[in-house]
Amino acid sequence: MNFFNLFSNILVTKGASRIIISDLQRERSELYPLELYDIIEELKKKSIEDVVNSYEENSQEFVSEYLEILTENEFGFITQNDWDKNFPPLSLKYFDTSAISNIFVEINDLSILYILKASIENLNIKHLVIYSKRIFSVDDFLTIESIFKKTSLQGLEVFSPFHDAVDKNFIQGLSEKALRIYNLVFFDCKMSPFKVRDEFTFVVNFTKEKIKITSCGQVDLKYFNTNLPKVLEAINHNSCLHKKIAIDINGNIKNCPAMPQSFGNIKDTTLEEALNQKYFKKYWNLTKDNIEVCKDCEFRYICIDCRAYTEQTHTNKEGLDVSKPLKCGYDPYTVEWEEWSTNPLKQKAINFYGMQDLIKNEN
Repeated sequence: MNFFNLFSNILVTKGASRIIISDLQRERSELYPLELYDIIEELKKKSIEDVVNSYEENSQEFVSEYLEILTENEFGFITQNDWDKNFPPLSLKYFDTSAISNIFVEINDLSILYILKASIENLNIKHLVIYSKRIFSVDDFLTIESIFKKTSLQGLEVFSPFHDAVDKNFIQGLSEKALRIYNLVFFDCKMSPFKVRDEFTFVVNFTKEKIKITSCGQVDLKYFNTNLPKVLEAINHNSCLHKKIAIDINGNIKNCPAMPQSFGNIKDTTLEEALNQKYFKKYWNLTKDNIEVCKDCEFRYICIDCRAYTEQTHTNKEGLDVSKPLKCGYDPYTVEWEEWSTNPLKQKAINFYGMQDLIKNEN
């Protein structure tokens, strides 16, 4: 007897109308018809011969074709005899020893970073995302680096406006000295000043978009991420807010700068004090499996979840907003994408968030 074995790094996610097979080692995901899910489930329990023979004779060929697809794409392998006990599935548990894994800070000047330094070290925060509406010079970037020179911080991501001084020499000079910067995004850039190649120590992006805090929460295929830690986090926790803390432009400490609830101000409240407040972690364990519509979506473990902007249609018994993200135009029941901002069913929520002018400008 022959048996099909899924590789342990393969995750199969069932949606309402399709499935997605994710290779967590190669970091790629592929869509397949829903009927393949039942075949895979049967192959976990029975021999290949028994599964094929369980179908009508005129349907057996398509079962064999699916099996060929699974093996050719290296989603699994065939063995003789029942060896499944020797190939245990991947553990879906998620571990992160940090009290906070990342912090988002919206700043006007760099002084707030000096205030945050002690808490970032104390909470063992590894990643810092900075958003600024003011331009940064090379010296500004290097000052940010120096502030966290002897701390737990490992990665810096910065979003700032493009300006004329940003050219290849600007980036090259920064690349030679920066140790923690892993991603730079220059927004409101009408034209890229040069072609970016893999010659710097960090990723550089130039975008025409005028990025704002209200720009967050966009659901798009280009933002999906088949990354093992992120997928495991999404299975077990909220894929956006888990172990995240944010400081808005006024110094208010929040789960996300776009969310209304504040847990104090950095001027008189430490990150540790905010973190210990009763409701700070309320959304941390809300997974996509408990979000309306998302729970039926095949993309739910590779997609980010936005609680700042939702359709405002559902609340669970704990009082948490479990509505579908507002800026998602995908329908897992029809497998069709549409422009979310023109959906008439979303207009009430769009008006609630005051996004009418923002949407007009984007369109």
